Amino acid sequence: METKDSNGKVLNDGDSVQLIKDLKVKGSSLNYKRGLVVKNIRLTDDEGEIECRDGKSTIVLKTCFLKKV
Repeated sequence: METKDSNGKVLNDGDSVQLIKDLKVKGSSLNYKRGLVVKNIRLTDDEGEIECRDGKSTIVLKTCFLKKV
């Protein structure tokens, strides 16, 4: 199973990705702006999602809104 970003590049654990769209975090008042770079991602069992850390919390992002840096 390969996890790919919106451009078709293969993602690996520890990669850095950049948001290509403004995202609202469900259940929170946080908004992530386009261009935000997220470092040290972790792959999940679902090829369409990744996990990343934001301070003390862990969030799950859809790969269709990311591009590899």
